[in-house]
Amino acid sequence: MKVFDLETLASLWGGEYVLARKDLHSDACYLIFGKLAEGEGERLIRPGAGYEEILCAVDGRLLMRTAQGEALLERSHAVHVTEHESLFISNPAADPVTYIVAGGRTGS
Repeated sequence: MKVFDLETLASLWGGEYVLARKDLHSDACYLIFGKLAEGEGERLIRPGAGYEEILCAVDGRLLMRTAQGEALLERSHAVHVTEHESLFISNPAADPVTYIVAGGRTGS
């Protein structure tokens, strides 16, 4: 079993790290660890064909923008994003916010 320091990896990769095939040697699942600085935004969440994701706001609120409008995702709350959906996330707060995206294949 290998341990990954996701916070350090995210800081080295511009605020977001995708833990996936290159690390896991498997296509079954992946995890994205990200941080948004104060006021930072417009980070795209889009699973793509054949994938679904769960987005979780870990330690702060995320502003989600979709074609249907805007909504706040509260700390420790999550949303399911299907392969045909996409959204942008932003940090409306004065403190950094951490988020996690867990994803996998749909099986179709």
